[in-house]
Amino acid sequence: MSLIEINDVHKVYKGGEGEVHALRGVSLKVEEGEFLAMMGPSGSGKSTLLSVMGALNPPTSGSMLIDGIDVYALDSERRADFRHEYIGFVFQQFQLVPYLTALENVMLPLAISRYPDKEQREMAKNVLEKVGLGEKCLRLPNQLSGGEQNRVAIARAIVNQPPIVFADEPTGSLDTQTGQDILTLFQALNREGLTIIMVTHNKENLDWVQRAVFIRDGSLEKSESYGPRMAQEG
Repeated sequence: MSLIEINDVHKVYKGGEGEVHALRGVSLKVEEGEFLAMMGPSGSGKSTLLSVMGALNPPTSGSMLIDGIDVYALDSERRADFRHEYIGFVFQQFQLVPYLTALENVMLPLAISRYPDKEQREMAKNVLEKVGLGEKCLRLPNQLSGGEQNRVAIARAIVNQPPIVFADEPTGSLDTQTGQDILTLFQALNREGLTIIMVTHNKENLDWVQRAVFIRDGSLEKSESYGPRMAQEG
């Protein structure tokens, strides 16, 4: 059984100018431990698909199963609990709280956990060390570079040890070298067993992934497998 299974998903937005069909009958399977890229031009539906897969945006029709669980059959409270257990998110603009330190930002997903505060701090510190920021855990976001802020966002996404991370254009605001550093980090996490689904518009990012699906006008055009090259070289 695939870790993620999407079956004939449609998403229609209704507005003043009529209906917008963001997704048109998308079916997709993602295996456990896969590093998958979703590519497509602006407005193709890739970010909408990511939000549906992330249990944030109910489809108009169709189903989405994660680990055999029909996510949108859950009520909103149980779905929120499900997201907390299964999913981490990395957003293009990082969405760090500016007045919290890197450590405190990473601790945020642990706020509703049963871990005592001391253990939460230790978990957050450990994961910041994992992403190479152990010595900068007490800095505020504006005291960090863009790449370092991205690493904080990644640490926050994985501190709960979810099996899946969704990343929406995680290198979109970074220079080439910093973007490659972030993808190398993602690849290392993937080798440890993390399933990663990444939206990107940059074909060069495909050097780090195992598979890419291409989306156009709300439909899945094709799927291609890759090396990935960097993993083979490393």
